[in-house]
Amino acid sequence: MAGCMGKEDRLSRIAVGVILLGFTALTGNPIGWIGAVCLATGVLGWCPIYGPLGIDTCHSGHDTHH
Repeated sequence: MAGCMGKEDRLSRIAVGVILLGFTALTGNPIGWIGAVCLATGVLGWCPIYGPLGIDTCHSGHDTHH
């Protein structure tokens, strides 16, 4: 299924999301609100941009296309 995220992808998005939201909380810089998107897509395990691009990281590391 296009748009699906693997474990590493999800964990990295969650980590980046938490860091960016923490940055916003500490500095008040609104650019860190991008972290909310990272956090949400990481928690959900699905990215709306991956679908149209045909990206699926659910099976990363098990690529059968050489």
